[in-house]
Amino acid sequence: MRALVSVLTFVLLAVLGPASAAGTTGTAAAAPSGFPLPLPGGLGEPTGANDWDCQPPRKRPTPVVIVHGTIGDRKSLLDPLSAAIKAKGFCVFSLDYGNRGTGDIVASARQLKKFTKRVLKATGAAKVSMVGHSQGGMMPRHYIKFLGGAKVVDDLVGLAPSNHGTVLTGGTALSILTGPLFEGICRACNQQAIGSPFLERLNAGDETPGRVSYTQVTTAYDEVVVPHLSGYLRPGPRTTNTTLQDSCPGDPAEHLLIPMSRTAIAWTLEALTRPGPARKDFRPPC
Repeated sequence: MRALVSVLTFVLLAVLGPASAAGTTGTAAAAPSGFPLPLPGGLGEPTGANDWDCQPPRKRPTPVVIVHGTIGDRKSLLDPLSAAIKAKGFCVFSLDYGNRGTGDIVASARQLKKFTKRVLKATGAAKVSMVGHSQGGMMPRHYIKFLGGAKVVDDLVGLAPSNHGTVLTGGTALSILTGPLFEGICRACNQQAIGSPFLERLNAGDETPGRVSYTQVTTAYDEVVVPHLSGYLRPGPRTTNTTLQDSCPGDPAEHLLIPMSRTAIAWTLEALTRPGPARKDFRPPC
């Protein structure tokens, strides 16, 4: 039931929530495949984000790019996260990609690359950091590993990232989006199934390439990325894996609401404001 509620909420956000038209300031063009939804203008920007005149201060030289999840957009669920990062002094940017993240993930990663180039040009920064929710925590890894992102990404923070996929495929609440008849509607859904060819290629060999710092934050109540520990990456000196409830047992955030979780935001800021990934022994306020 929890999985069904979460999926329906995602769909309602996509159908009823405002979305941006291709070419709107702060967005990348939509991929040709993906969820066939109308994309009217007027979405607006996350709090503090997409100020293209923002110049990174000396204390915060690395702009932050927020990457939404499947059936998401650049604003929905992301205002508290964006506002918190901005309040720490960062220039913050957020993009739409892949027809609400439903299109081919490889194409979406190319859009992220294009958007990142724009951010670097506008800010004069040498690198960016990225904070992604769900698919948005995993998709940048394709950019890093295969599209040159390792040279320009400093930190990658994944919030309930689908790094190794989910078992919620046919026969579950997600089957409407992952069945073969819906391949043209949500190709990214199939690509995020455990064992998909896309994920097999992404995770072959080094899961954390480059000098990027990787911080992965999951929730024990995740009903979309199942099991939630599939969001973890292989341990290493530049990798921190954590679950919200390990540091704050009372945090109720599940998959949909993790970007709004006080605990998740604290872990994100810990990663962004220090060299390397978040400290493994970091204890956020609960």
